[in-house]
Amino acid sequence: QEQLVESGGGLVQAGGSLRLSCTASRSIGYINLMGWYRQAPGKQRELVAAISSGGTTYYGDSVEDRFTISRDNAKNTVWLQMDSLNPEDTAVYYCYADRIGRLRTNPNGFWGQGTQVTVSS
Repeated sequence: QEQLVESGGGLVQAGGSLRLSCTASRSIGYINLMGWYRQAPGKQRELVAAISSGGTTYYGDSVEDRFTISRDNAKNTVWLQMDSLNPEDTAVYYCYADRIGRLRTNPNGFWGQGTQVTVSS
């Protein structure tokens, strides 16, 4: 059983928008931080955005002001609204969940299987 179920990836033209969602199953137990990382071919994984159960948000430098993260604690669901997409946003986006409410230097919580986001120029 998948513990983090992602949806919403796809192909979009530059300047367009996509919305990703991720729901944590009950079997995962208590979750505080939820968010997204991404990895493009040949590049290191990087933080996109994350949000604690208390509402504290974290954004990667390259997406701040374009992406917005939100969540519903009761539904264990997090959404990532991505606007003004550009080809540099092309990557596999991974949902991430952690029992603590802050970012780790080396994330070792729960990971989704990933969803592809492709932005064409």
